[in-house]
Amino acid sequence: MLILQLTGLSGAGKSTLAFALKKGLDEKGLAAEVIDGDVYRQTTCKDLGFSAADRKENMRRLAGVANGFYQQGVIAIIAAINPYEEIRKEISETVGAKIIWVRCDLQILIQRDTKGLYQKAFLPDDHPQKIRNLSGINDPYELPSAPDLVIDTGVMNVTESGHCLLSFVLSSLEAGR
Repeated sequence: MLILQLTGLSGAGKSTLAFALKKGLDEKGLAAEVIDGDVYRQTTCKDLGFSAADRKENMRRLAGVANGFYQQGVIAIIAAINPYEEIRKEISETVGAKIIWVRCDLQILIQRDTKGLYQKAFLPDDHPQKIRNLSGINDPYELPSAPDLVIDTGVMNVTESGHCLLSFVLSSLEAGR
């Protein structure tokens, strides 16, 4: 089948698109599972922090889960920030995952701030609620150098973005036959 890794900053729409894609694939009779980084951070990866090494290990674990679904003939959709180019390439090489960059301008993300993370990242350094490890603000986010697909959620709405992603997946599946 297929493994997808949706990468992008917090609030860009990775999980929203992943679940929309799953719904679209389900409607076409294609089995799909979403591996949501936020959910797995509370279970399989709850022992990991946010250092570069822990973030890379987090992604390796998510890729392992995705590969398990893939082996069962299920389309696996990883939705996680995945900030390091090195690990995105590693996952692509080891399990054949396609890289989908869910891109959105930082100013739009700050306006959306669905989880309040950007507001906390911009707090003064001595503030007790300051977030010090938000990818793209005070922690690295390396732009994907050669993504298989770029979806700009600052330009396209959820419906347009979802159609774009579903078309990409269906074309990829067709090409793989």
